[in-house]
Amino acid sequence: MNRRQFVIAAATAALTGTHGHASDGKIIMRDLYNKDLSFSNLALSLEGRSITVKGYMAPPLKADANFFVLTKMPMSVCPFCETEAEWPDDILAVHIKRRLKMMPYNVRIEASGVLELGAETDTRTGFVSRVRLTEARYS
Repeated sequence: MNRRQFVIAAATAALTGTHGHASDGKIIMRDLYNKDLSFSNLALSLEGRSITVKGYMAPPLKADANFFVLTKMPMSVCPFCETEAEWPDDILAVHIKRRLKMMPYNVRIEASGVLELGAETDTRTGFVSRVRLTEARYS
């Protein structure tokens, strides 16, 4: 690849919001957002599709919850229990079908599921999410 091809490829990636993570279905949480915390073009293009994200399982809000929060960094307490307006760009709600098996908060895991965007409040816990994986699994 010559310099001109490199510059064109870099400019295309910047304009489309891609950074090479989506081709294999694995993305980085920060790639879901623009700097103003609006959803990136990448996130919008992946909505409704299965993706994989790596992170850490934060402690659940309730022991019998059917979802957990995936965080960029290990956290020993709930990272977010406020409103959509305060939603950070480095966490992701992960909704699973089966009973939640807790993982140590400092062990990196991989979660895969269908990407959903937009505000949603869990009726059982009151937890508000802007972005989440549904029909998810983790390992």
